[in-house]
This record gives sequence, structure tokens and C-alpha cells, in this order.
Amino acid sequence: MATTTKIRPRALVRASGGPRYAVALAVDALGTGLLRPFLLLYGVTVLRLSAPATGIAMTVGIVVGLVCMPAVGRWLDRGARSTVVAASMLVRALGVALLLATPAGHVWLFATAALFLGIGNQAWPAAHAALVATVAHGRERDAALAGGRALRNAALGAGALLATACLAGGTTALQALAAVTGLAYLAAAALAWSVHLRAHPAAAPAEDTADGPAPRMRALLAANVVYVFCLNVPEIALPLVLVTQLHASPVWSAAIFVANTVLVVTLQVPVTVLMSRFPRRTVLALAGVVLAASYLGFLAATSLGHGWGAPAVATVSVVCTIGEIIYAGSATALVTALAPAHVLGRALARFELSTGFGLAVSPAAITALAPHGPAALWGSLAAATLLSASAVATEKDQGARLDGCRSVIRRAGLRRAG
Repeated sequence: MATTTKIRPRALVRASGGPRYAVALAVDALGTGLLRPFLLLYGVTVLRLSAPATGIAMTVGIVVGLVCMPAVGRWLDRGARSTVVAASMLVRALGVALLLATPAGHVWLFATAALFLGIGNQAWPAAHAALVATVAHGRERDAALAGGRALRNAALGAGALLATACLAGGTTALQALAAVTGLAYLAAAALAWSVHLRAHPAAAPAEDTADGPAPRMRALLAANVVYVFCLNVPEIALPLVLVTQLHASPVWSAAIFVANTVLVVTLQVPVTVLMSRFPRRTVLALAGVVLAASYLGFLAATSLGHGWGAPAVATVSVVCTIGEIIYAGSATALVTALAPAHVLGRALARFELSTGFGLAVSPAAITALAPHGPAALWGSLAAATLLSASAVATEKDQGARLDGCRSVIRRAGLRRAG
């Protein structure tokens, strides 16, 4: 198995789809950072909707947006690549246009806008991963996927910082940010479409796997629902624990979120390259162990009380971020390696369904467990994540079983021929 031992920026950009596609990713993420963190605020302040109604509309948009994934998978399996990426950006531009056209008090129009934004947000990761899997192969593909995530996080953070600086302008500033976001989506879609990348539906498998049905990956998909909780730990779980249980200043939550973003941007590619020395499934199982250890660390940190609790939580959050980085660098890469090329789109769509479902249910699960105490929250997360890591480690790859059967058949045929 080939490994990537060096980080070559030019080769990484080329493996990620080329310079134009990298610019498209940056512009798209910058626009997303301008609006997505403040979409709830837009509904409450600009459209004068109640906070519960706004939150429900956003949740419904995310969940219903998952329904599009089977169609996205089939479209990708017909060979489309850059067109699907561009379409996911255009759909979000339509959502922003609807948002700007929504009169105050019209919750259903806001919900429709959130739906289009949700469709684009759900379709993009699978389309991007399929495009990168078409351009790059082996461990170079893993590094390219990691580079795309690092670039996207950097642009998201820059957009959010810029939007925060503009919020003093009130509702007018929020509307202006939404308009700029729509323009960014349109520009990014044009750049992505201009790459004109397609894959032949009958192309060679993603990584020397046999042409066969889409791998079931039942344990991997179920485990991914639990793994993805780590993405909402810095945004939901830690602020909730710090403010309501440790009575710490909100500054701690902001510092942890910024540190998480900086670590992902700076370490995603190096850690993914470092982990390329090991099988992807082993690395993904390791990610679960690291995440579970960080959850137990949070449990210990919260027991320290008001004085030392917040600094201890901030320290443990670094371990949690390392687990997130290892998970993000191996999960999608494992799916692209397991799936034969002619069903790569459907495999990625199923994986994104599990990711979207985990992201949708994790806020409710975290907020339901937190009032029962630190042991209920962090103990449950640690146990579930360790169980998921065990399931990932023990699941047998369908491609490996097929290759083994074919090797037996070939050996039997050689013996008969002899």
C-alpha cells in the first residue's frame, strides 16, 4: 500500500482538483462563513420570527435536505463531478435569494430557503469527495481530501470573523451579508463548473477494488452517526457545560472554538499524512479511541469545579480536536477506497446520510443528556464511541472478501490446469 510521506503544496492543489477548483472551495466557504453561523439571528432579527420557530425551520431544512442524497449519488454514478459540485452551490444561491425575498413574519418562506440551503450543504460533501477521488488516487487522495477540509475551515473562519465585525450594523448588515453570500455561491459555482470534470461510469475502481455492488458498510455507517457527534462538541456540548455547569465566562467557549478551527486548519493535512502509514480502518478506529478518551477527560475536568474546571476543559478540548482531525482524515477516505468506481456516488451519498443524521440528532441528544450530569453526558458519549470504534475495527471489507474468493478460485483453476 502506497503512503504519502511528504506534503507538496502544488501536487496537493493539483490532486484536489486544480487551482480554479481550490479558489471555488475558498469562495464558497467564505460565503458560507458569512451567513451560516448567523442564520438563526437573521430569522429572529430581520424576519421577526420567534426563536423556536426559526430553529424548527432550520432543523426541518437540514433533515429534509437529506432526502436528496440518493438522487445525488445516482447522478454522481452517471459520471458527473464538477457539475454536481456547482449545482450544490447554485441551490444554496437560490436559498439565499429566497431568504432575501422573504417578508417579515413569513416562516414558511424562511423554511423553504433553509431547505434549499440544507440541500446544498448535504449534497456538497459527497460531490466534492467524488471529484477528488476521480482526480487523485491512493494516499494522495487522502491528503487532497484533508487539504480541502483545511482550506474550507480556514475560509469559514475568515467569513465568520468578517461577519462578526459587521454585525454592529444591525439588520441591514445581516441582509448585506446574505447578499454577499449569494454572490459568493454564484461565483464559486461558476468556477467549479469551469473545471469540466467528468468520470466515465465504467472507469477503473477507486483503488484496485473489484467491480461489484455498493459495499454495505453497515457498521461503518452506524459508527459514523456516533463519531460525528465530535463535530458538535465545541459548538454545543462545551459551551453548555462551561456556562450552565461550571458557570465559566463565555470567553472560554469562544477560545475553544477558535482553537479548534486553528488546529484543524494547521494539522489536518500533516496528521492525515502521518496516519497514512497505517490502514484507514485502523486509523478510523483509533480516532474513536482518542475521542472516547477526550470525553472521559471532559468528565474528569468538570469534576474539578469552578476554579480549575474551565482551563481543564480547554486543555482536554485539544485532545478532542486531534480525534476529530484523525476521524475526518480517514472516514471519507475509507469510503472512497472501499467503493467500486461505478457505485462511488451512492456509497458517498449513504455515508453523507449517516453524517447528516448524526449532525441533526446530536444537538438534541447532547442537550437531553447534559441536565442529568457530566457522567450521563460524557460517559454515554465515551461508551457509544468506543463501541463504534470496535465495530469499525471488526467489520470485514466486502472488497477484501471478494478478492479472497477470487484468489481461491484462481488457485483452484491453476491446480486443475496443472
